[in-house]
Amino acid sequence: MQLEEREKLEQDIQGLCRKGDLAAAVERALEGYGQEIMRLMASVLHDYERSRDAFSLFSENLLRGLPGFRWESSFRTWAYRLARNACYQVMHAPAGREQPMTRSDLPEEAQRPRSETRPWQRTSVKERFRALRESLDPQERMLLLLRVDQRLSWEEVARVMSEGEEALTDSTLKRKAAALRQQFQRIKTHLRSLAQEEGLIAEEDSSTHV
Repeated sequence: MQLEEREKLEQDIQGLCRKGDLAAAVERALEGYGQEIMRLMASVLHDYERSRDAFSLFSENLLRGLPGFRWESSFRTWAYRLARNACYQVMHAPAGREQPMTRSDLPEEAQRPRSETRPWQRTSVKERFRALRESLDPQERMLLLLRVDQRLSWEEVARVMSEGEEALTDSTLKRKAAALRQQFQRIKTHLRSLAQEEGLIAEEDSSTHV
């Protein structure tokens, strides 16, 4: 979505809220942001049914929480925070708790013995690095998706990744954004090590495809 389209979408949603037509605002929001949020959930949860459950929960929370939304951030940023919370709620539900992923937890395609060709050895470079990203735990994947794929600013990422009803003052946001930047750099370093181990980049290569 282009910047102009996103700005128009934000204006449409806010305008409907000001008129008190919350149902139409939610419908417009899901029409505009639904697909990208569903893709985010699928990437984090690695399970179609749980992604659908999370999206359903997200939609319910969107309608329930919209009257209290104070517009201190963009609607998109707030929606991503709801989406993150819905993902974690589904992950930690009694019927399907997700633990940080290990190699044995990866999809079947990524569990080939070393003697077999791995997905990132037989696909394009971009897909090979994406396969490595999928080996990260959900929290790390969420951070990369928000910053790299969705291109949220660090302040927006900090808002999305904030816990519960944490007070988000300017100083709090700056501290959290700084901590997330440090975590982001650690993830990049980890991915670089994995890529070197798998022979995707030379050891002297200072760049990481994330």
